[in-house]
Amino acid sequence: MRLPGKILDKYIIKKFIGTYLVSLILIIGIVIIFDISEKIDKFVEKEAPLRAIVFDYYANFIPYILNTFSPIFVFITVIFITSKLAGNSEIIAMLSGGMSFGRLMRPYMISALLIAIFTFILGLYIIPPANKERLDFEQQYVKGTNYYNSSKNIHYQLSPGNFVYVESFSSWNNTAYKFTLEDIENNRITKKLTAEVAAWDTTFNGWELKNCVIREYIGASEKVSFKKQIDTVISLTLDDFYRRRNVVESLPQKDLDELIAMQKMRGDDMVKYALIEKNSRLAMPFSAFILTIIGVALSSKKRRGGIGLNIGIGIALSFTYILFMKFSEMFVHTGALPPEIALWMPNILFAIVAAVLYRMAPK
Repeated sequence: MRLPGKILDKYIIKKFIGTYLVSLILIIGIVIIFDISEKIDKFVEKEAPLRAIVFDYYANFIPYILNTFSPIFVFITVIFITSKLAGNSEIIAMLSGGMSFGRLMRPYMISALLIAIFTFILGLYIIPPANKERLDFEQQYVKGTNYYNSSKNIHYQLSPGNFVYVESFSSWNNTAYKFTLEDIENNRITKKLTAEVAAWDTTFNGWELKNCVIREYIGASEKVSFKKQIDTVISLTLDDFYRRRNVVESLPQKDLDELIAMQKMRGDDMVKYALIEKNSRLAMPFSAFILTIIGVALSSKKRRGGIGLNIGIGIALSFTYILFMKFSEMFVHTGALPPEIALWMPNILFAIVAAVLYRMAPK
């Protein structure tokens, strides 16, 4: 029986959102079961409280799972619904009765818009604070304290014309060695301070410099002075040394943008992790539209193999999309492409595929 337009819209939207949510609930349960089996020994060994396991870890793990698997289940949901309509010859009847393929796409795109808004809110506002709680739990009960990067040969621009260089940093005693501060004006060094040791002092949250040599350059002359100890406060803190690569995952969007601006100014190589995170958050919601178009175009024709074959194709393509998103990060790490291009490549290429399939879809 042929469904009128508005009834069809309500039917597809209801089925789309309902199937999508049920699929996500099922995968959440499966992933959590596997995760518990993997980490149960650590939980017991570190005596993690049950409340912390449930509320600090798994309650904050769920948004991450939702966002990660969303593209897969958008695709599977679209293919499942469309294949059933095609199998019952409903799509042929609607198109024969004068409904355009574009009109058929309307309820799908409305559903995709709702899912895109959902993933956008997840990525920008819910997942970052949830990740902070989850990563803090992992640090305490799963990965232990050996969770930070060692730091060597650090060269930062603290502010325009103000640079710091540190040969090495010891996390054992919070001390930097071969510490150098330089002031540069018009491409000339005007002042240079070197210290054998710079130790972090918690009493004033600054650096205690020892065995210092201060050189001031005035025209062609040089003034040299020596000081046994200098206490200084600069925009370089312990957080710049005790830095987790995945700390960007827990930053709100405003803080992430500020970190990117600061790291770009400093010339910090770690900025690539922040740029990857930012572009991933922005690119992910668009997958709902792209994969929806591909899914409808692929499964709108009745074919041998039915729903099973279409779902198999859908799973393969959606996993390809996710792997491509992860693989695109490698282009950033190797310096082959900037994050603004690399992280959007999967969307661009799959959008081209979607456009081609849309033109080939039954009319």
